[in-house]
Amino acid sequence: MIDVISITETARLTAKLKRIRERGVAFDTTLMNQVAEIVDDVRARGDKALIDYARDFDNYSLDVTDISVDASALRQSAARADREVVAALREAIKRVRAFHEHEQEHSWLVDGPNGVSLGQRVTPIDRVGVYVPGGTASYPSSVVMNIVPAQVAGVDRIVVATPPKALQENPAIAAALMELNVTEVYAVGGAQAIAALAYGTQSVPQVDKITGPGNRYVTAAKKLVYGIVGIDSLAGPSEVVVIAEETAPARFVAADLLAQAEHGEDASAVLVTSSHEMAMEVFSELKTQISQLPRSNIVAQSLRDFGAIIVTRNIEEGCDLINELAPEHLEIMALNEEAIAAKVRNAGAIFFGVHTPEAVGDYLAGPNHVLPTGRTARFSSGLSVRDFVKRTNTVKFSEAELGRTAQMIAALARSEGLEAHARSALIRVEEN
Repeated sequence: MIDVISITETARLTAKLKRIRERGVAFDTTLMNQVAEIVDDVRARGDKALIDYARDFDNYSLDVTDISVDASALRQSAARADREVVAALREAIKRVRAFHEHEQEHSWLVDGPNGVSLGQRVTPIDRVGVYVPGGTASYPSSVVMNIVPAQVAGVDRIVVATPPKALQENPAIAAALMELNVTEVYAVGGAQAIAALAYGTQSVPQVDKITGPGNRYVTAAKKLVYGIVGIDSLAGPSEVVVIAEETAPARFVAADLLAQAEHGEDASAVLVTSSHEMAMEVFSELKTQISQLPRSNIVAQSLRDFGAIIVTRNIEEGCDLINELAPEHLEIMALNEEAIAAKVRNAGAIFFGVHTPEAVGDYLAGPNHVLPTGRTARFSSGLSVRDFVKRTNTVKFSEAELGRTAQMIAALARSEGLEAHARSALIRVEEN
């Protein structure tokens, strides 16, 4: 069961925090070599490699004509989706789009003194590939979260890669794609899909950026192709920290910890509280509620390995712990939520109050649920419209301004040993 640790138990707390921090994907040599072979093979053999890997990894006989999913097949799969799910997807798309529209950036131009013009042109990426995993990690909500900001950014071509059987096994994925009007889909999964999107094959187009979740092989492949294409992030296991005062309902806190642990055995769910009574009430609630969950074995393993209830002496110590963990999700259940939030520097997203479980952010609150994991919230942010645009700086000097500054440019260039740089400025102001 989950550990209950006092902040004064330094050795236990240090060991637990270390275990939580180090649970991410380990890019070991064996893994990277395996994935590198797949990437190189797809780059060399194209569609033939994709067909072979579909047989070997997906146990699926893929014909070259089946790599591109027919629009009619996509519609047929979408038609099997539960109507209530489709209605929820429509609401989620509306809310997520409304949120991301606030993130739009615009080109700008500023005229400076002496004939100088400086600016920045904001343009969308041309082609984006979205990876949608299969199996138990096939989430229609992730389809929404990855595609909507790209559409708001103005990306012209959005293509999707997903394992051959994913659309049949989860028609809600097809429904999400149809609701988003994205019909260019390729039946390719795993590391081979990332390679296909990065380099292109006879059937799969090369894209400029790849986003979307996946297993450790997919993540390793994204790491390998970064630089050939852009990527969203190297996402690790999901995580939540709940900071709660004694006024918070223990059953709510426990439910939210269990919801996070449900993601997988490597997920992390942590409660931080300054109330020992709250800690023990939540501990009791966890034991009661876990027995009601269909994925109780996974939840129990997650809580045992990477969960914790940490009892601090005060809220300030709790905030210090949060900043150290830099969690993907932070829930605040306290009377003065804003005061606590003001002390938090590192978190992917913050959920305020007892009526805002992290699950609302997963599905339809509006902000993107693709968030920094594994302490990367210390330096990065959630997926946004900004991830799907480029910013091109623009510079225009007048003859007079170059004449005024050429000697300064030359002095700096020569300090770096770059005489040609100096001459390229001076040659324009020398007397003929």
